[in-house]
Amino acid sequence: MIYNEMHRSHRIGWLRAAVLGANDGIVSTSSLVIGVAAAASQHEAVMLAGVAGLFAGALSMAAGEYVSVYSQADTEKADIELEKKHLADEPELELGELAAIYEGRGLTPELAVEVAYQLTAHDALGAHTRDELGISEKTTARPLQAALFSAVAFSIGSALPLVVTWFSPYTVMIPLVAVSSLLFLAILGAVAAKAGGAGMVRGSLRVLFWGAVAMAVTAGVGKLFGAVV
Repeated sequence: MIYNEMHRSHRIGWLRAAVLGANDGIVSTSSLVIGVAAAASQHEAVMLAGVAGLFAGALSMAAGEYVSVYSQADTEKADIELEKKHLADEPELELGELAAIYEGRGLTPELAVEVAYQLTAHDALGAHTRDELGISEKTTARPLQAALFSAVAFSIGSALPLVVTWFSPYTVMIPLVAVSSLLFLAILGAVAAKAGGAGMVRGSLRVLFWGAVAMAVTAGVGKLFGAVV
């Protein structure tokens, strides 16, 4: 019998970057718009600030995500190179380490040694990279992918409150942007949870709550000082 199981772990890299980017785009841009609207008196000034925030935020997200994930990739590469050296210099010791890992996972000592021996004969570096270092093809760092998804997701998330701002009468702009942004955050949380295989209600409430807190604090500071921070 052939089983066709649906797993979602391969989505970890791009899903994390996309959710972070979209969430940050909604929260930062809506807070920016609300803060400027509370301190300014012209609709054009609010829109200009929002558009500037979209471009600056997207570029910042891409650059930050690229540097961060590239650092992770460098660390993984260094660990793999070190493992190559150990395999070349101390093959018996490395075989024992691998057997100990499998024994710790529940195999008998004899079976653990046999499994370690066969996996080493097949692909020693791959076995150690996966089981000793915890690095696999599904979880390995991909800087360009993370940067691209972050920038695109931020731009989309940021565009949502900007569209509401554009069509809102100035007198009711702040409440409309706030309420619509909370709705966008709730939808984002539900979609992200669905893509990751988690509960949609819990995912929606989690993103909604923290997004609302961040928006309220940022908007409150902007209103208090008459500027956006």
